[in-house]
Amino acid sequence: MELKRIDTNFTVCKVADLSQVNMEDEFVFVSKTDEEISLVCATSKTPSNTSERSDGWKAVRIEGKLDFSLIGILSKISTVLAKNNIGIFAISTYNTDYILVKEADFDYALKVLEEKGYRIV
Repeated sequence: MELKRIDTNFTVCKVADLSQVNMEDEFVFVSKTDEEISLVCATSKTPSNTSERSDGWKAVRIEGKLDFSLIGILSKISTVLAKNNIGIFAISTYNTDYILVKEADFDYALKVLEEKGYRIV
């Protein structure tokens, strides 16, 4: 399985509203519930109306369009990383999944994934 390294620094944050979020940016992940609005975006594009934020994330994307019938892809990746004490923040889109890892652990995460047979592109 191929994982594409994304050369962007990401921020995971909570925002008061979406008024300052530019939906035209290359990477914008928004989740809204009855309790919060969460945003993952390029750190350089983080809006000023954040109430909480965590900077220093890097990401990989599972390459290709994943069929909904496929089972355990994200689970296998997260297990490999968890066994190596690497925490993740996962995002699923209609087509695929993104795995974010803190920048300090990113190179090590790529190494252990390669050792388990994942191809990093």
